[in-house]
Amino acid sequence: MSSITLPAGMEIKGEISAGFERVLTPEALALVAKLSREFEPRRQQLLAARVERARRLDAGERPDFLAETAHIRAGDWKIAPIPAALECRRVEITGPVERKMVINALNSGADSYMTDFEDSNTPNWHNQIDGQINMMDAVRGTIALEQNGKSYKLNAKTATLVVRPRGWHLDEKHVLVDGKRISGGIFDFALFMFHNAKEQLARGAGPYFYLPKMESHLEARLWNDIFVMTQNELGLPQGTIKATVLIETILAAFEMDEILYELREHSAGLNAGRWDYIFSCIKKFKLDKDFCLADRAKVTMTAPFMRAYALLLLKTCHKRNAPAIGGMAALIPIKNDPEKNETAMGGVRNDKARDATDGYDGGWVAHPGLVELAMTEFKNVLGDAKNQIAKQRPDVEVTAADLLNFQPEAPITEAGLRYNINVGIHYLGSWLGGNGCVPIHNLMEDAATAEISRSQVWQWIRSDKGVLEDGRKVTADMVRAMITEELPKVKTNAPDGASPNYERAAAIFEQMSTSEDFAEFLTLPLYEEI
Repeated sequence: MSSITLPAGMEIKGEISAGFERVLTPEALALVAKLSREFEPRRQQLLAARVERARRLDAGERPDFLAETAHIRAGDWKIAPIPAALECRRVEITGPVERKMVINALNSGADSYMTDFEDSNTPNWHNQIDGQINMMDAVRGTIALEQNGKSYKLNAKTATLVVRPRGWHLDEKHVLVDGKRISGGIFDFALFMFHNAKEQLARGAGPYFYLPKMESHLEARLWNDIFVMTQNELGLPQGTIKATVLIETILAAFEMDEILYELREHSAGLNAGRWDYIFSCIKKFKLDKDFCLADRAKVTMTAPFMRAYALLLLKTCHKRNAPAIGGMAALIPIKNDPEKNETAMGGVRNDKARDATDGYDGGWVAHPGLVELAMTEFKNVLGDAKNQIAKQRPDVEVTAADLLNFQPEAPITEAGLRYNINVGIHYLGSWLGGNGCVPIHNLMEDAATAEISRSQVWQWIRSDKGVLEDGRKVTADMVRAMITEELPKVKTNAPDGASPNYERAAAIFEQMSTSEDFAEFLTLPLYEEI
């Protein structure tokens, strides 16, 4: 075990393994401590504001565009120019900060790689610090791996690196400043910036980020203020940092202009984070008797509320000269079944063709085997153009009612209910084992898709509309019985199915889907177990 020197008032609870001293230097930790002391009170205020807003929604309030920011929506402003390294983002691949994944994603042929300290990563202490080591090596071009007789190293040409720190709701429990836990997002961001920003600039790129889970422009303002202070502390010009915001909450959809405006010197556009967005809709209207979505597989990007959200995001971005990036195609190649594989690949083609035709500048994939397919669909529309920001959409008119037109409500099927239970248990078991990005039933699942699974089950139990197509009401007892039946199937299909994590996962899923209270994020109670 190595030893490190800590700033005054900082305590680290995690084990300092060999190599961690590369990341946890006194100077880097001093930046973590300074940012934490300056901004943690505001983070807590904003989290309290989320709770209050949720209480009002539970009481029947419906969201709308903000009257007090109408002048921003009506203004003729633009974001600062995009750096050359972010002008072309036709295909972005995403994945956790695991070493092999980082190498393969950077080599995948995608334009950009969003490496993820959040939803596709179990944020245990070793994953977070190993991830920072991987980032340092990746930025410097030295990352390599010998595994199972194979050698992995970077190609001469690699994707542009974009980093996603954790959202505002997540703590880093292993680091205390003045006796209190710090923000996981600030921890991830500060360490990456300290070690890599100047190196990235020297190599012709820069420190680029994806910002998750925001619910208001005030949360974007907090990130912007953190950017300003960090650039000052590191002696970087203002505007060096560029950040793309994931619009993955229903409340943020009503504040897209405002979010871009708050980050306008540091903005790299918006992304349609579809899976978390669906989860957010379920969560925010969980007590609304008129709200009830159909089987997860039926809620696609062509559903009325999803279509309105996607088009509004596109129009808003291009009006402000900002990139609009489409969401994740969760389908992955199916190697042992050509017929199913062709169906899956057809789904990805349709998804990317729709985004490109609408005017999006790029979209996400979860697997290197999908990069070429997705790239082809965007090139069919863009040709050699780096983006299509010039494609304005004045024809798009989206109202609050359009964003809240939650269809389809049917069908809800036994197969759909069992699917949610099966995926939920499988994902939670893998997450507890340290893997936050899991192929299940030919889809790449992360925390967002697992959130849909458990939140739908919770809501179907409570909603009068939570009725299976055969007429049976979804009940807690029905769900408990199905959990008992699905657990053995999960253990058979999971690579590490003998692990006790799956028994624990089944118990957690049952508690979270049948309890009276709705847990805000499944990762919050899970984090306390690792």
